[in-house]
Amino acid sequence: MICGRDPDRLAAAVEQIGHRCVGLAVDVSTVDGSTSFVDQAIDALGAVDILVTNAGGPPPGTFASTPVDAYPAALDLNLMSVVAMCKAAVPAMQERRWGRVVAITSLSVRQPIAQLILSNTARAGATGFLKTLALEVADDGVTVNSIQPGLHRTPRVSQLYSDEQQRSMRMGEAADFGAVATFLCSEQAKFTTGVQVHVDGGSYLGLL
Repeated sequence: MICGRDPDRLAAAVEQIGHRCVGLAVDVSTVDGSTSFVDQAIDALGAVDILVTNAGGPPPGTFASTPVDAYPAALDLNLMSVVAMCKAAVPAMQERRWGRVVAITSLSVRQPIAQLILSNTARAGATGFLKTLALEVADDGVTVNSIQPGLHRTPRVSQLYSDEQQRSMRMGEAADFGAVATFLCSEQAKFTTGVQVHVDGGSYLGLL
């Protein structure tokens, strides 16, 4: 089950994925939309064992260029959507004693990215929530992890950076990232929880 705001792009993604994938036209930039997505998935599938949260990013901007009233929408998109989807999906995982939550955040949580102050702020908050949740549900067979991508060849990167800028950047392929997500959703990852995995080709410069 996947969701998106654009019905045409959603239909194209469903066709590309195949394997009985189902698409829902849902906007997760609101708590109601995020909750509705999980509720509809449960109705259609019978249960949600694996939840991958991955809302799009808010508009770029700096401290100087970003008005205060832009922050609530960014927090709804990249923090509250995660909270709402987890509230809708995780309790049933706990009851079944098995579940996986994988949140796609950003390398900016460790190393803030210039021109992305809204994303930097909201995703850092989501990371704090996810770490706390992981500790609370670890004994229930539910793991909660996040993946922090660096730059990968995606439409979002093309929106933010020119072709010339991209040629000087270290970028991965979507499949590289997907392989890490797949592992965290697997049975083999049952003792891996509360971690933030950066998948960035070595762009993060910190030791910890």
